[in-house]
Amino acid sequence: MSLPADTPPAVADALGYLQHHLQELTKHQNALEHIINNTLADLTAQIQQLTQLMAGPAPAPTVALPPVTTSPPPVNPPSPVPSAPTKQRTRPKLPSPSDFSSERTSGRAFLNSCILYLCLALKQFSCNEEKIFWTLAFFKDGRATRWSENLFCQEADTGIFPIQSWADFKQQFQSQFFPVNAEADAVNALEGSAYCQGNRMVDDYLDSFLTLVSDAGYTDPRTLVVKFC
Repeated sequence: MSLPADTPPAVADALGYLQHHLQELTKHQNALEHIINNTLADLTAQIQQLTQLMAGPAPAPTVALPPVTTSPPPVNPPSPVPSAPTKQRTRPKLPSPSDFSSERTSGRAFLNSCILYLCLALKQFSCNEEKIFWTLAFFKDGRATRWSENLFCQEADTGIFPIQSWADFKQQFQSQFFPVNAEADAVNALEGSAYCQGNRMVDDYLDSFLTLVSDAGYTDPRTLVVKFC
């Protein structure tokens, strides 16, 4: 039996193994049928001889026939097909986020790095509280440290940590450590007459422009062309 060209090797091996044992079982069955047929033929001949003797003028002494026993050839059960070893998926080693400096200009980058780590190492955290505490461990300076200490003081007073969900933590973090007027500042910069490339390299100017466009929420291609030029 031919298999498709794209049949996996493990499946082809298993089918070949089963086909081989099926052929062996067929051979044993044919041999057993041959023995049974010969035995039936011998018994039929002996019965005919007895019938002829009984029909004659003088009954001849009966001859006791030894019992005929037939045992089928032993059939070895097919051995189990070994299963292919499973390969465990390995994940890349993830770097931890840097300590948070409390500056609003770096708040978005810090939060994004934490979210990326949590998404890739989700099994390391069993609940939202562990995610929040792990993120607060990087608050080691300035206003971020004071905000973290205030949260734990509230927990000591009430017995309940004031932030219960990761979504609530992200919202409060954004209000505390994201630029206050990022959209308005970006719009003012793009709409101002002083905004231009100046002495900056094209790559630096492009990076700055894309950041301002994202903060300002500009999406119209015609507006982007006008502001970039």
